[in-house]
Amino acid sequence: MPVFTEYSTSSRDLRVLPSFASPLPRLTPSFEPVGSEEKYEVLIAGAGPAGLFLQVLLARYGLSDKSLLCIDSKPTALKSGQADGLQPRTLEVLKSLGLADEILTEGCQMWEVAFWNPTQDKSGGIERTSIVPDVAVAARFPHEVTIHQGRIERILEDDLRRYSARGVQRSTRLTKVELDEAGDAEFPVLVEMEGPSGSRTVRTKHLVGADGAHSLVRRSMDFKLEGETSDFIWGVVDFVADTDFPDIRRRCAIHSDNGSVMVIPRERIATGEYLTRLYVHVQEEVKPDNDIASEEGIKGASKAEAKARREKITMESIFAQAQEVFKPYYIKPRRADAVDWWAAYQIGQRVSENFVKQDSKGVNRVFIVGDACHTHSPKAGQGMNVSMMDSYNLSWKLMHSLNGLSPITNSRDTILDTFETERLTIAKELIAFDKEFSAMFSGKIGAEGTEGLTHDQFLEVFSTGNGFTSGCGIEYPETSLVEKTIPQGLVTGSDYLSGVLKPGRRLLNVTVKRHADGYRRDLQDDFPSTGRYRLLILTSTDLLTQSSLSYTSLTHTSSILEAFPPGLIELVVLHPLPSNTFVWKDLPAAVRTYAEMSFYNGTELQDAYSVYGLAKEKGAMVVVRPDGYVGCLGELGEEGLAKVEGYLKGCLRAVGDEKGNGTSNGHS
Repeated sequence: MPVFTEYSTSSRDLRVLPSFASPLPRLTPSFEPVGSEEKYEVLIAGAGPAGLFLQVLLARYGLSDKSLLCIDSKPTALKSGQADGLQPRTLEVLKSLGLADEILTEGCQMWEVAFWNPTQDKSGGIERTSIVPDVAVAARFPHEVTIHQGRIERILEDDLRRYSARGVQRSTRLTKVELDEAGDAEFPVLVEMEGPSGSRTVRTKHLVGADGAHSLVRRSMDFKLEGETSDFIWGVVDFVADTDFPDIRRRCAIHSDNGSVMVIPRERIATGEYLTRLYVHVQEEVKPDNDIASEEGIKGASKAEAKARREKITMESIFAQAQEVFKPYYIKPRRADAVDWWAAYQIGQRVSENFVKQDSKGVNRVFIVGDACHTHSPKAGQGMNVSMMDSYNLSWKLMHSLNGLSPITNSRDTILDTFETERLTIAKELIAFDKEFSAMFSGKIGAEGTEGLTHDQFLEVFSTGNGFTSGCGIEYPETSLVEKTIPQGLVTGSDYLSGVLKPGRRLLNVTVKRHADGYRRDLQDDFPSTGRYRLLILTSTDLLTQSSLSYTSLTHTSSILEAFPPGLIELVVLHPLPSNTFVWKDLPAAVRTYAEMSFYNGTELQDAYSVYGLAKEKGAMVVVRPDGYVGCLGELGEEGLAKVEGYLKGCLRAVGDEKGNGTSNGHS
């Protein structure tokens, strides 16, 4: 038997931890519950996609079960119906978390959209007018994916179990929410809930309402949903189809003389068959009494009137209407038990006036995300995506605030303030787009009826809205996180959907070749969702000259990285020089120290400089936020370095900056 001596260090245990990144550094004292009262740093109400995604993110960033609680009234994850589509930007985010593979493999990928309209010969049937790409903007995943919402929730819960022994506390519902600073100024949100063990009262520093369109959290904070409910009634059904319609496995927008239908192909199920979803515009003559206002400031039909109209809809009536639209083709369930789920709904576009409630000191205490703060029609495929992106935007900002990583200005965390500014802006844009898209899809343009509606008009709305619906064209307004000023001449072009850099927009993926080992890599994979900022430097052609702007800028990045808590900013470098024409000693030492495995040729596989609108002779410095959005652009050299450092000091607490210790905002 061989004899050997083995040595190891304690850090070896880290190799088997269930994460690809360590938790974020914490500058505030660790949270330890004291006394008999149940307290948390964050409480999430609702475990649909928005709430569950937020819990996963916060757990990954470092919040433990003693700090974080998520409750949900349902006993299990969703089993049927509701949302089923993921957009390209959402897929990019899930990829950055290592959660996209099963979705991409098992879901139905929609690459094309077919448009069907009444035949030119006025025979009463329909004909295909055009087929266009489903995603018409530059994206790492140029397609949508349909997969059941319950399966997405299961994927998130499986990942959550790696970080949380408790997971979601189910069969538990909120009964009361109030701000009670007098009772405890540090944990001012007082929550009462009921669960399997009875009623209990909990205090928390922050409460996030992800509890749906009828949110108790929103109503308790007296936030009003503003918007309208339309006259349009739609039926939706998931089933295994028996049909001779040729595009049943494509996404389709069908307009006929008999109404409108949207076809959404769905994933394969356990029987080996494939589901199809139909959205069917129900031709129904009962009109609402527009003088009767429903609750929460919504104009249009009363709840009772809307309910009565929806109750007229049956599964049989949905299929009967669909068959009229599909003529001369037939469509029906393959057999008696082939219908998985169906429902009827009325289109409504609403958005909350506020997304955040502050305490008397101006500290953000209560947040709402997802359907709790915006509702709209499902046909543009936005609901689950926008909801999850609300949580994505909030997660790292809230974590930075709790950990004392955000600078405090006049007792306010201006970084956490940007959640409402950014996401309310997007919600309002969503509502505006959804109104136009839904009206046109329902056969109307505003209030003008069907007169004048053409295929070209509908196609134009679809195409111009593609940047928004895909999530790839989202642009955040100027805040402390978005410095819109760009040095003159640094960026050329304005095709931002194709990747030209602009603060407030996401960094488009490009394919690069790593210097250290020749690895072909997607650049977005160097920007995982770990809550950290990245400094992306695109050097110029003068990189190897020691007196050049590229060389000196890289040399001085060390001082910027070391000015902030260790590991909170990562360096990524691209160069335009031919591969294997230089070695490490030809470069500034900072490159190998901070970016040995994130130093790439940026032109050989794909010209990143051209995509980003940069000249190889100039280069640039780009600060990328933890959510993958460009925060600041600077030129190489002293002015650019000063701009980048100034921007980062507005986003992060610098080493030695006691104003960021969190005591002034109640985060101890």
